[in-house]
Amino acid sequence: MDFNLDNHISKTPDFPKDGITFYDFSPALEDGVILRQMMDALCEISSPLKPDVIAGIDARGFLFATPLAMAMGCGAVMVRKKGKLPGDVIEKSYALEYGEATLSLQTSRQIKGKRILLVDDLLATGGTVSASVDLIKQAGGIIAGTACLIELTGLGGRAILADKGCPVVSLQSYEF
Repeated sequence: MDFNLDNHISKTPDFPKDGITFYDFSPALEDGVILRQMMDALCEISSPLKPDVIAGIDARGFLFATPLAMAMGCGAVMVRKKGKLPGDVIEKSYALEYGEATLSLQTSRQIKGKRILLVDDLLATGGTVSASVDLIKQAGGIIAGTACLIELTGLGGRAILADKGCPVVSLQSYEF
């Protein structure tokens, strides 16, 4: 499938701070035809990774994880921000450009021995996805890879994930 996501992404320079361009995929969500094409394209690039379960990363990854799981005949789980999941959880803290964050995964999720595809909207430095990889591995899951809508290639996230054995697929890439 030949789908160009760039035509459906608005670019806002100097947001959230000077020197950063914010890539907003909201326009792609507004049009049902474009949304279907985007999900079909995401499914197409993700299928070779052969996942059993799709893990949506809090919060925008949730928008794509469940429909992708349905299209691929997979289950879905959530990797959430700290304090958002009930019951026993495992947690992983990681550095952000502006501080630290913590992700969690319920220990009761049945992912041991299953191939897990992580899904998020954007891959930049790789910190969030890297922490998610660690959580999935700690829970006994097997990393199939990560799929994202947008990848900022100049920030090195792909290399960090490659070092963890996590292939990356993306629909659209920009340097920064």
